Amino acid sequence: MTSPLSNPARTRSQSIGRITLLVATFLFVMVAVNTVASALPNPLVSLVVGPAMGVLVLWLYAWSVRRLEARPVVELARPRFSRLAVGALGGLALATVTIGIIALLGGYQITGAGTAAGALTVVGMMCAVAVTEEVLFRGVILQLLERAFGTWIALAGSGVLFGLVHLLNPGATLWGAVAIAVEAGLMLGAAFVATRSLWLPIGLHLGWNVAIVALFGTVSSGSDAQGSLVDAVTQGPAWLTGGTFGPEASLVAVLACSAVTTALMVWAHRNGRIVPRPRRQLVLR
Repeated sequence: MTSPLSNPARTRSQSIGRITLLVATFLFVMVAVNTVASALPNPLVSLVVGPAMGVLVLWLYAWSVRRLEARPVVELARPRFSRLAVGALGGLALATVTIGIIALLGGYQITGAGTAAGALTVVGMMCAVAVTEEVLFRGVILQLLERAFGTWIALAGSGVLFGLVHLLNPGATLWGAVAIAVEAGLMLGAAFVATRSLWLPIGLHLGWNVAIVALFGTVSSGSDAQGSLVDAVTQGPAWLTGGTFGPEASLVAVLACSAVTTALMVWAHRNGRIVPRPRRQLVLR
């Protein structure tokens, strides 16, 4: 009698089933967490619930990978907080440079003071958002694509999907989705490839979002700012300001983030972090 384990068709079917379950689970988690995070009412609740949801998602991801993929979760191994901190500071600096250039070209202006409470509420919310999106797009989707098609196709594919998801945001535009795919999808994917860790892309994502919304009071991916240290307006051509989608659809942001992506991928190549495209189709496990 033939063992079920020796049946390639059955093995492949089981692998596809596990992959489908993994993707579906974290797509649902992302939608649920983002919905809850956007409704957090005040800084006290937000700063407790937001990070707590992020930790819970990371635990669920680690458990799922061990259970469904039967492998160690090396992408969440140490160093944790050092890469997270470097990423957050890097995202903050990159957003500051972007807004600074837009301001120098006349596209951004502070009109008044905001509130610290509103800004802190956004910080807590973004902790949950950054973790869940990075877990789905870099932890799950990019790695699955990379095993099947290699790093370059995985970067492109996960970046496109990241941009498409942002078309669902209020005020979203087709160009905004393209910009997000290029500047964020590729940059955050490159951060993962360069370090083989989720901590750096989570930090970059968090630092960028906090700066764009909580510090500079601008629209993020088509969604209005919910709280900021300052009240601000953007004015001028859409290529400069990003229009209704916000500075993330600005050509300035695309160029700035693309420069970081290039540097990360050069570093990844020099350190042997690029996975070549397989010569034959692999069974994803």
